[in-house]
Amino acid sequence: MDVSPTLRPRFSARVEGLLAQMTLEEKQSQLVGFWVDQGDDLVAPMAGEKKTSTRYEEATAHGIGHLTRVYGTRPVDPIERARWLWSEQARLQRETRLGIPALVHEECLTGLAAWKAATFPTPLAWGASFDPDLVEEVGRAIGSSMRELGIHQGLAPVLDVIRDPRWGRVDECIAEDPLVVGTVGTAYVRGMQSEGVHATLKHFVGYSASRAGRNHAPVSAGRREIEDVLLPPFEMAVREGGVRSVMNSYTDIDGVPVAADPYYLDEVLRERWGFDGVVVSDYFAVDFLQSMHHVAADSAQAAALAITAGIDVELPSPDAYTTLAAQVRDGSLDQGILDRAVGRVLAQKEELGLLDADFTAADSSAPDEVDLDSPTHRALARRLAEESIVLVSNDGVLPLDPSAAPRIAVIGPNADSAEALMGCYSFVNHVLAHHPDVPAGIALPSVLDGLSAALPSATITTATGCAVEGEDRSGFPAAVAEAAAADVAIVVIGDRAGLFGRGTVGEGNDVDSLELPGVQRELVEAVVATGTPVVVVALTGRPYALDWALPHRETTAGATAGLGSVNSPAAPEAAVQQERPVPAAVLQSFFPGEEGGPAIAAVLSGEVSPSGRLPVSLPRSAGAQPYSYLHPALGGRTDVTSVDPTPVRPFGFGLGYTTFTHEHLTADAAVTAGEVFRVSVVVRNSGTREGTDVVQLYAHDEVASVARPVAQLVAFQRVRLAPGEEQRVEFDVPTERLAFTGVDGIRRVEPGRIRLWVGEACDHEETVTAIEIVAAD
Repeated sequence: MDVSPTLRPRFSARVEGLLAQMTLEEKQSQLVGFWVDQGDDLVAPMAGEKKTSTRYEEATAHGIGHLTRVYGTRPVDPIERARWLWSEQARLQRETRLGIPALVHEECLTGLAAWKAATFPTPLAWGASFDPDLVEEVGRAIGSSMRELGIHQGLAPVLDVIRDPRWGRVDECIAEDPLVVGTVGTAYVRGMQSEGVHATLKHFVGYSASRAGRNHAPVSAGRREIEDVLLPPFEMAVREGGVRSVMNSYTDIDGVPVAADPYYLDEVLRERWGFDGVVVSDYFAVDFLQSMHHVAADSAQAAALAITAGIDVELPSPDAYTTLAAQVRDGSLDQGILDRAVGRVLAQKEELGLLDADFTAADSSAPDEVDLDSPTHRALARRLAEESIVLVSNDGVLPLDPSAAPRIAVIGPNADSAEALMGCYSFVNHVLAHHPDVPAGIALPSVLDGLSAALPSATITTATGCAVEGEDRSGFPAAVAEAAAADVAIVVIGDRAGLFGRGTVGEGNDVDSLELPGVQRELVEAVVATGTPVVVVALTGRPYALDWALPHRETTAGATAGLGSVNSPAAPEAAVQQERPVPAAVLQSFFPGEEGGPAIAAVLSGEVSPSGRLPVSLPRSAGAQPYSYLHPALGGRTDVTSVDPTPVRPFGFGLGYTTFTHEHLTADAAVTAGEVFRVSVVVRNSGTREGTDVVQLYAHDEVASVARPVAQLVAFQRVRLAPGEEQRVEFDVPTERLAFTGVDGIRRVEPGRIRLWVGEACDHEETVTAIEIVAAD
């Protein structure tokens, strides 16, 4: 067949020149990676079954596209590995005909996945911070570390919108709201790419919408959900962030695997959005077309499906794409399709400077020293951890008085655990779990360590009580005794991140219950029964059903219909009469990283006023899933069903040690579809302490051609105010944020009346106005 201009774009003269002189084997080699460290502890789905039998020397005889995870597969000294990498790049330049260096990629979801590198909070904590500027700084710091070590591409951020907290990979996601996901994720892209390395969006698209929250399960989402909820974060990162790489989703959508679907990989990504970078396969995703999806009879057919659909590079090692040269020779694959992918890879290497690099030069050498966990890294990790902590309930027990000398019992399986502070793609939990005798290489103070430093006058005792998993209750009596003798008990519970059955959350660790793992709830209840005030600290990678630990809330007048109702957050909060004892306070932290222990201690002691907000609803039960605050009226609590799906705390909720009022919300009376409208609101710190508010602007399309969400976040901003201080906050809101896919399948901004409000969460209408969208001429 003839290859159309869209199939075979024109590249620079240099890339076109290389393409003209390359053999089919040389082209094929540029489209695969190689995982050099192939031991029994590879960290990827089915990695043990999919290890390549190809020898490295054979794989690189004609060059190689990528080197896979040379730092992040096992604990190697970064300087020693950098020296090996520089020498290997020099060898590729000397010993291959065209002398093209390899592109090096690495995981970087919570920091560079390398031994001795900083571990930042997990992406769910990024979302809880509602602070894209800080996340951009974190992305820049990670990109800088990558560049120093000769890494060119990072496999992050994850832009999957959370649809079901039972899914194990929730801790890798940012939020259940596409605007937060897109804004925060795009900030990370900008930060990382400002350092001259490329970010990779994943997992494009639909991965998080799998049935029942099961990994790799089919997706039955309709086109409207995909277009209006799942695609916008990716579009934002492409159009506004200029991202240079995208990774496919493992799943199939309505029966068509994304890895073989040109609609998403070509028509949407490239033709509609103008993406001109490189699409890489998720690990083994091309092979999975044959072995999991069964849409290909063999590896050759899988390769043809994937490369034709738009996957340029097969990762992590040569497999199906080793058949491409032969398929071109026998005429079963058009050479233009092969050249299209090779040209994109070469263009990426040209953009990264790899085609101009000379690793054989005398002055080209690996770094002699590198600090991957510098004071700057740790300060950023601390700030992001502090901003991400969500105070979910508080009867006044918090903050603790650092000048007092209380007796504090610090209890729970995560109280003195560094691993509990980090997500499944942290180096500690991702790699060092296979090397228990190797030290972390970075300081990892636990919550217990942080409290001991923050409260030097306190007498602190500790007891584990139970493990994260399992039924062993033998530690309960000691924990109860410590709590009974204390002035306050801090019980640190939650998850242990891991992969594929190792741990309670993380890739492959999906659940059918949202109760805390093991007997941790029983431990908390036993400690609460002592009568000692109890502060629960949840270190988790997903939201759990914590209704049993939270006070009931009074209904707020003006709460949005169909969402359920809670009080306006206050410090302390006023609970209605309780029939059961509950903890005095609950703190939610989504894997806060290496500085998470001190950050949590700073919040507990009052050094830092909590400012995190829930990036995902706190669920009532697993039976209410999947749930999203972005539901139409019939997706919430109604009189036509006995099931109440509303969460116990809604999206955007979070308490502080002060209070804020929101008044005088104003907006333009009318705006033309496609234009921008201005909204302003007066925010005042009505409490007695300095604090940070996350001002949240929500919208509801009152009458539309399709059922619309009862609430939709359209803008947000962090504002720090002294007691009594007020500030007018202004938002310029593009009407495109209210666009949706109509009955005709076209996504547009529809004329009509839009209700706007600001409150402390998605369901709290503290100050309200409206705007009319009018049709463009």
